[in-house]
Order: sequence, then structure tokens, then C-alpha cells
Amino acid sequence: MLRGALRAGAKPILEAARASAPVATPSAENQRLYGGRAGALRDSLRISVKVKGGKVTASVKAGGIVKGGADVYYARFVEYGTRAHKIDAANGGFLGFANRFYKSVQHPGAKPRPFLRPAMDARATDAVVAAAEYIKNRLATKHGIDTADITIEVEQ
Repeated sequence: MLRGALRAGAKPILEAARASAPVATPSAENQRLYGGRAGALRDSLRISVKVKGGKVTASVKAGGIVKGGADVYYARFVEYGTRAHKIDAANGGFLGFANRFYKSVQHPGAKPRPFLRPAMDARATDAVVAAAEYIKNRLATKHGIDTADITIEVEQ
């Protein structure tokens, strides 16, 4: 029952994260490799529920391989940003940018564009209510307990 309740509670957060996830125009490399599908970051969002050591946890996760083959390894860089850093070519090779080749380049970094944390902050109350409603309905339908008198509401 807890797995279902936590999954139900994570759905409002998932919906808010999908609505606020940045969707950019695919780069030429993305178009070449993955058919230019925009929204891979948004499409990588999912709910994960685990049971470990008697504890049940639910998470809204971003990243991984999505339909079409795009690898959304960069999800954490979008959420948290990056510092300026040097990128070296692997194995003595070269990096190609704008028809020029370099042994290394200096990346200026990227500002964070959070979409997961704001979704959690905005929909936390909805998540608790959704989990409670799931438990109430499950007790009534699967276990025959009369839950008609139970009202679930948020105190202000």
C-alpha cells in the first residue's frame, strides 16, 4: 500500500517538474544523433519507488536514456548549473567546434535552471494529500473499511 501511496504522492511533483523543465531547440549534434527531438530532458522525468531495508521511498528523477536513444546525462547540470572548467580532448585527440579543432577548451560554465526543486516546493502539500487519498481509497476498496467519515484537508 505504501508503494502506491508514495507513487500517487509523487505524481503532482512529476507534473509540475514536467511543466517547468526547460525545452531547448536541439543542437546540430543532437539532430544528427537522435533525430533532433526537443524535450528529451522533460521526457526523461519519471517516478521511482524503492523498498530497501523495510523503508519505502519515492523519487522524481531526471536523466538517463529516453525513447529515441537520447542520453540525458546533463539533467543535473541544468538543475544545479556548472562552474567554469577546462575540457581536454581524450587520448591526444581533438575537440571540434565551428569547423575548428582544439586540444582543450575553456567552458564558461552554466547558470542553474532548476525545475525539480521548485516543483517539490510548489506541490508538496498536494503530494501529501494525494498519498492520503490513495490510502483512504485503498482501505475502502481492497480492505472493506468504511472510510466515508474520513476527510482529508490541509490546515492553513
